[in-house]
Amino acid sequence: MEHEPHHEHEHEHEHGKCCEHGECCRHEHEHEHEHDCGCEHHHDHGDGCGCGHEHGGHEEGENRTMLIRLIIGAVLFIGGMVAHFLNAPLYVELPLFLACYAVVAYDVVWNAIRGIIHGNVFGEAFLMTIASVGAFVLGEYPEGAAVMLLYQLGEWLTDLALDRSQDSIRAILDIRPDTANVVRNGETMTVSPAEVEIGETIVIRPGERVPLDGVILSGVSALDTRALTGESVPRTSMEGDTVLSGCIVLDGALTVRVEKSFGESTASKIIRLVEDAADRKTPAERFITKFARVYTPAVVGAAVLLAVVPSLFTGNWAEWIHRALTFLVISCPCALVISIPLAVFGGLGAASRAGVLIKGGNFLEALNKAHTVVYDKTGTLTEGSFSVREVLPAHGFTKETVLRLAAGAESFSTHPIARSILEAADETEQSVSDAHTISGKGVTATVDGRAVAVGNAKLMTDLGLSMPEPASVGTVAYVAVDGAYAGCIVIADALKADSRETVETLRTLGVQRQIMLTGDAKAVGEAVAKELSLDGVSTELLPDQKLAEIERLYATMPKGGTLLFVGDGINDAPVLARADVGVAMGGLGSDAAIEAADAIIPADAPSKLIDAIRIAKKTHRITIENIVFALGVKAIFLALGAFGIANLWIAVFGDVGVMLLAVLNALRTLKTTRKTA
Repeated sequence: MEHEPHHEHEHEHEHGKCCEHGECCRHEHEHEHEHDCGCEHHHDHGDGCGCGHEHGGHEEGENRTMLIRLIIGAVLFIGGMVAHFLNAPLYVELPLFLACYAVVAYDVVWNAIRGIIHGNVFGEAFLMTIASVGAFVLGEYPEGAAVMLLYQLGEWLTDLALDRSQDSIRAILDIRPDTANVVRNGETMTVSPAEVEIGETIVIRPGERVPLDGVILSGVSALDTRALTGESVPRTSMEGDTVLSGCIVLDGALTVRVEKSFGESTASKIIRLVEDAADRKTPAERFITKFARVYTPAVVGAAVLLAVVPSLFTGNWAEWIHRALTFLVISCPCALVISIPLAVFGGLGAASRAGVLIKGGNFLEALNKAHTVVYDKTGTLTEGSFSVREVLPAHGFTKETVLRLAAGAESFSTHPIARSILEAADETEQSVSDAHTISGKGVTATVDGRAVAVGNAKLMTDLGLSMPEPASVGTVAYVAVDGAYAGCIVIADALKADSRETVETLRTLGVQRQIMLTGDAKAVGEAVAKELSLDGVSTELLPDQKLAEIERLYATMPKGGTLLFVGDGINDAPVLARADVGVAMGGLGSDAAIEAADAIIPADAPSKLIDAIRIAKKTHRITIENIVFALGVKAIFLALGAFGIANLWIAVFGDVGVMLLAVLNALRTLKTTRKTA
């Protein structure tokens, strides 16, 4: 895989590439990738790489089978240990340990053999097999069985954490309707959108999604554009306006002349953007991969030399073979291959309990290195729903009167703005008659005997009224009563209660830049950015423009830093997939965004990102501690074993003991709790 020129650091490919175990994802593209054992493996599920991992994914049934194997193995091991301490005859003790080994180790041994057949001699499975068999050869049956039992336990725990890892974008974004109502020979017929040609006329009824880009020939309707722009405010469109595929027609039928083919429509482009953004991610070269590539053949080679070279001079083959096997038992990288994934598992579990679902340890690692956080606005930093923010009455009117009369006039409307006004008004019985909707402008009605008009500035102009421009940012509904200007109602999308806390706390956690990208109007976006003291904002963006902004930010990223994108809409799916970590606000988020995301916040609270980054940093710190501890102790014990100072029991401590201590340290990640800012 090639590096992106602007993005030097590599990241684990989650969408359609490789998961933490190097598993081959079910993706049509073929790529070569590397496993933790340092071997290379092509996208062929039939090939064995010798790393001991089961490729192709661990389903729930396979995990249950492994758990049963571990339980049976543990029971046999305990039985063997009881026989061992009671000095039972060998024909009682040995079969128990052999049975334990057979139950828990047969797949690892087979993968070691298969790896040798395919030329991957120095796989992790090979080293585990040689070391454990060596223990049996030396007559240390408990150690031989224990090494493999503990190794498989660690693998099982790791698989539990990684089963939820997303291995591909499994579903195409569902923003393209399956049918289009095309007018041919004076008749309206339902066909596939792919069959509609440029220049033909289509009809979109209320509640339907626009199938193809085009220009409105007739009709007026409010359009829900959230799927494209993320903007919560429906846009009123009428004759001559351009309409994009993926929008939903809310309250009026539209007749549209098709301007683009199905494959070139906006919805289709968004789908391709998601797929292309995912394909640009590259596999990460984590420490364990580089380490195993050197460590495994080195220790096996050292053990062979230790057995052969001194024996040629001393003739004491038994002694030096014994030292070599002891050396191999010590050299087993259990402390790393178990404790490191277990630390990640603990971090993932802690994040889950804190309300953040992270789809793999590689994304937890990327959260630790967060340099830039990019937010969508609507539904992410703001509530994503309209509410009345302010009522500004004119002279001679009160707030209550303006809101009550406006609610009466809007009582028959289904427009989102009307619903916001009705929710804010007191529920009082009013006499409403002669209600009329004026397309693209507003409504008029007689409320309690008074002529009321509620709408935009165009409606007020038609009524010959002038009105002041409100200082507040938001959608403005002007109100006229009995031919006089009565005031206005400002409707806006309120900030979430924890948005400010999120921005402020992330700065203390080392995040250098916090940017907002939104499809909302410039005035609205800039007002929100100013209120939150963000480092930058870009407004009125379509999905491809958001993606271009992400690429621009990547160009100024320091090496080693990562970029997070937090969003919720279908329009966010391309950048969710492109970012190092795409975080979907799950409560209001679309299925497509959740599929494309690498982490999900179901509670829709941006402050959960604080928890995720804190947990990621603690997990990283514990992982580094385990690496330094395991390698340091291993180096000491390997030297002791080579000089014959360490016997096999010390060797077992150097292997299993260090591993257990590292695992206990790794379990600290499970206790991660939120700290208040």
